[in-house]
Amino acid sequence: MLGEHSYALRATWTGDRGVGTTGYRDYDRSVTIEIPGKPVLLGSADAPFRGDPERWNPEDLLLAALAQCHLLSYLHACVVAGVVVTAYQDEASGTMLLDGRGGGAFREVLLRPVVTVAEESMVERARAAHAQANEWCFIANSVNFPVRHEATVLVAR
Repeated sequence: MLGEHSYALRATWTGDRGVGTTGYRDYDRSVTIEIPGKPVLLGSADAPFRGDPERWNPEDLLLAALAQCHLLSYLHACVVAGVVVTAYQDEASGTMLLDGRGGGAFREVLLRPVVTVAEESMVERARAAHAQANEWCFIANSVNFPVRHEATVLVAR
């Protein structure tokens, strides 16, 4: 499946309180993200940056993209390795550092997948599949910080 894949969306700021961006406290950080045929995603800034804590923020979305990309890449790696996965859950976390000049960057992301496989004989291959998934994950390959994994593999009862 070689080739170029393009993605597009519409991001619309919906936070004008009638005075535009006349001051830092004068506007809302509300955003809608739309892709035809998909549910509208309601976004904002993170709460410390005057955002709505009930909406997705860019940092949440980056972490979600990394966790989901690893999950999907991992499931494929397991199929290739002959591992039957029956459950997968990840408690992902990320650390972002502010630079004191108004910007910052993620320092790292830690994925903590708990995977259940069908048989004991699959455990080692299931563990090894995380490295393959990391190599295949488009999002992890696109960031400039480490995406670490602390995986647990369980056997179905």
